[in-house]
Amino acid sequence: MDEKKTLKVKGKLSSCLSQGQFHLSGIHKAGDVILGGLFEINFFSVFPDLSFTSEPQHPTCYGFDVLGFRQAQTMAFAIDEINRNSQLLPNLTLGYMLYDNCVKLGIGFRAALALISGQEKQIIMDESCEGRPPVLGIVGDSSSTRSIAISTVLGLYRVPMVSYFATCSCLSDRQKFPSFFRTIPSDAFQVNAMIQILKHFGWTWVGLLISDDDYGLNAARAFQSDLSLSGDGCLAYLEVLPWGNELPELRRIVDVMKKSTSRVVIVFAHESHLISLMEEVVRQNLTGLQWLASEAWSTAAVLQTSQLMPYLSGTLGIAIRRGQISGIRDFLLEINPNTQHNKSYGNSMVNQFWEFTFHCRFESPSAGWVENGGKLCTGEEDLKTVETEFLDISNLRPEYNVYKAVYALAYALHDLLQCKPGSGPFEDYSCANLETLKPWQLVHYLERINFTTSFGDQVSFDENGDALPIYDVMNWLWLPDGRSEVQNVGEVKMSAYSGEQLVLDGDKIFWNFESKKPPRSVCSTVCPPGTRMVRKKGEPKCCFDCTLCSEGKVNNKTNSLECFSCPEDYWSSPQRDHCVPKKTEFLSYQEPLGICLTAASLLGTFICTVVLGIFIYHRSTPIVRANNSELSFQLLVSLKLCFLCSLLFIGQPRLWTCQLRHAAFGISFVLCVSCILVKTMVVLAVFKSSKPGGEASLKWFGVSQQRGTVLVLTSVQAAICTAWLISFSPSPHKNTKYHNDKIVYECVVGSAVGFSVLLGYIGLLAILSFLIAFLARNLPDNFNEAKFITFSMLIFCAVWVAFIPAYISSPGKHADAVEVFAILASSFGLLVALFGPKCYIILLRPERNTKKAIMGRRTIGTT
Repeated sequence: MDEKKTLKVKGKLSSCLSQGQFHLSGIHKAGDVILGGLFEINFFSVFPDLSFTSEPQHPTCYGFDVLGFRQAQTMAFAIDEINRNSQLLPNLTLGYMLYDNCVKLGIGFRAALALISGQEKQIIMDESCEGRPPVLGIVGDSSSTRSIAISTVLGLYRVPMVSYFATCSCLSDRQKFPSFFRTIPSDAFQVNAMIQILKHFGWTWVGLLISDDDYGLNAARAFQSDLSLSGDGCLAYLEVLPWGNELPELRRIVDVMKKSTSRVVIVFAHESHLISLMEEVVRQNLTGLQWLASEAWSTAAVLQTSQLMPYLSGTLGIAIRRGQISGIRDFLLEINPNTQHNKSYGNSMVNQFWEFTFHCRFESPSAGWVENGGKLCTGEEDLKTVETEFLDISNLRPEYNVYKAVYALAYALHDLLQCKPGSGPFEDYSCANLETLKPWQLVHYLERINFTTSFGDQVSFDENGDALPIYDVMNWLWLPDGRSEVQNVGEVKMSAYSGEQLVLDGDKIFWNFESKKPPRSVCSTVCPPGTRMVRKKGEPKCCFDCTLCSEGKVNNKTNSLECFSCPEDYWSSPQRDHCVPKKTEFLSYQEPLGICLTAASLLGTFICTVVLGIFIYHRSTPIVRANNSELSFQLLVSLKLCFLCSLLFIGQPRLWTCQLRHAAFGISFVLCVSCILVKTMVVLAVFKSSKPGGEASLKWFGVSQQRGTVLVLTSVQAAICTAWLISFSPSPHKNTKYHNDKIVYECVVGSAVGFSVLLGYIGLLAILSFLIAFLARNLPDNFNEAKFITFSMLIFCAVWVAFIPAYISSPGKHADAVEVFAILASSFGLLVALFGPKCYIILLRPERNTKKAIMGRRTIGTT
């Protein structure tokens, strides 16, 4: 750093004497106001050994960078254009001081200090120590690392610095870098642009290579953070590229890339870091990779060689916005080491360009140079006669940012000078003036500039000093004739209304694969609908297994972490990708079991009807009259009702069928059993009346008494059913306990007590009938009605005793089937046991249907 020795003499001006000067390569042009610039003119530098016993020698730079020199000349062109513009900074001439940083922090830092403090040997100052600094602002630096170091110092004095190539997102921190601005988007936006491209092509498994500097490390930090927040991808590996040609480390990195299943490699590094890596890629013949380039190397011509293009063709890259600068080619053609502004101050930078372009030397570097075919430069060579990248203005990217940076400083200075006293932005509405201008005052106006370039791009800075972000998306082509080309296939920009936007022309993109399609780069295949992701332990979230959703749960999305339960009335489809209505199960008329039971019920009803018809037709015959025809008719009607009530148990349960089925069942069977009970009692009474002194027993079993007894016994059951229906009525119920994927429609009895009382009453009458008939079993053979009743009641009781455990253990529709079967079985048992023998005699043995055959030796009167 320059050191100043201050001498103060009372009453006189003070002066500062410089104790040394930096030896810097640069170009200078005088003006009323000077702007500084830092550019990469040489790639390499050599620092002398420090012995600490003598003053160290100055470093030397070599390896001329023609593009860096073109960027410096772009700044000179922009200032020259501004000086010729009568509308911008009228009556004021801009000058410049442009230095080479030699791609080294130490040299770049020295150049920045020389710009803000000056290189003069002596400075005369008044007692106020006020005055303009040597430069009002600096355009640069191109490196994030150097920009961080330089801006840390410049920020202390609020000297504005506008970078055209430093992209580290850390430089957006206004607390640390209050006077830093840039015309290139920060890495934060570049990282988001990369993630947009990954999402567009569905690449979720990528490798990341970074340079070992602030640019690479901050980009990696931002990329990992944003990738994690987006949830759209994972890093297969993250490797830091070495600074030098460290072959073991490079082999290890390439080996990692080769073993990885990722087919996409993102590189945040400068082209100088990538050259050694690509040489190792070629040695190991690592193909089949899709490269994504950061803006630092997305258009690097040094990598577009015939050796590397078989591996790098198809590369997609984020590139600085390309612009057009009218008139710059003519300006570049005018460059000559003999021009006045180059001769006036340090023309070694122009001389280097001249020697590089025309392969000559201004001074013979060694003995025998000319003798061995070397040429000496005359300064009269014509740039129009050579093909040089320097004059190719078709792809101005960093140069366009330099151009915008110079204009940003010019517009800020212009606005500052247009301030009217009394309406200024500073204390007491004051304005700044050129004589006492302080750097922070220019920063104030720089924060508020807003202009449009001749190319049509708007230039302004946000609260962090960042420009409106926009990038071009580039694609590397390897043409059949061996030439390479970088084409624009889209853009990424930030919109105030719709946020980040990625626009790609997919038809233009060249893919370096046999399929000519984008590669597939995922750790695990997409989990289809109906499955859920199960993370692999110890692996990134993009590596997972797919597991089928369990029954009752579905997932209609891909790559979902969980399955969702279906609503109560729904179940999962076989593919588990959507919910379907649960199958409903009940004893249906359409299924075989329901059809059989319905047929049996109708058959029993039909047989009862036929028997009833036979009995009515033969009602005057002795066997009908002897079997109490009225009770027989009532019994047949009740049996018909028993058969028909079984139909209420078939079909989808509804409220009225649930309420009616048990009431009809209970009343029908009580009516039936009551008739049998009365009939049994009548048989017993008739037998007793046939004995001497037993005539009185018949008076209690007349027709009216028989009817009344049946009515009373049936009324009791009706009362039980009414109380049951009023208090705890049976109702339909959707039961899901039996089957998860089915809804079993059933009738719940409402009150188990009511149902038990109903069955118990029927059972009581049946047992009573059985006991009375059992007591009358030894009647004479001709009075065999009691035997038939005993046998029928035995069948009836056996069926319903077996029904109880079968009903309890049968789920769903099978319980209804058991109950229907019990109704039909008991009804058929009564019908066959009681009426089968009589119909046999009436129809097949009419000779036995006589009074003599019925009465035998005894005459018994019956009604």
